[in-house]
Amino acid sequence: MTLFKDYLLFRRKDNWYIMRKSPQEMSAYHLKVSKVGLKAFNRIGDFLKPTTRMMQVFGPSATRARMEIDEGQLRSLLSGDDIPFETDVEKGYVVLTLKGNRVLGLGFLINGRVRSQLPRKEVREAMV
Repeated sequence: MTLFKDYLLFRRKDNWYIMRKSPQEMSAYHLKVSKVGLKAFNRIGDFLKPTTRMMQVFGPSATRARMEIDEGQLRSLLSGDDIPFETDVEKGYVVLTLKGNRVLGLGFLINGRVRSQLPRKEVREAMV
């Protein structure tokens, strides 16, 4: 995908980090680095879960598994309810957007219903 052609992915245990390519990366090759760049993915069971920050940065470019929700649906998700979603995607993560291309984060789709994966640490009321 051309969106990521200028980036490198690094894996550490069950996490992946993304960093923009630069001429300086090779000069640091000999260093022991524990973390670099933006945390992009976590392994959760059988899935790679994109982080909320990854989705907020790259989510507007997503072309599949997107769900535009309204403020009422967002309130339902934030209160712990799930909401229906008709799609050809069977199971997995979907990008949640509000009013067009404003990416909030992720939801998890299973059996035609989406559950919130928006982080509790966020001030979620500010999303509405």
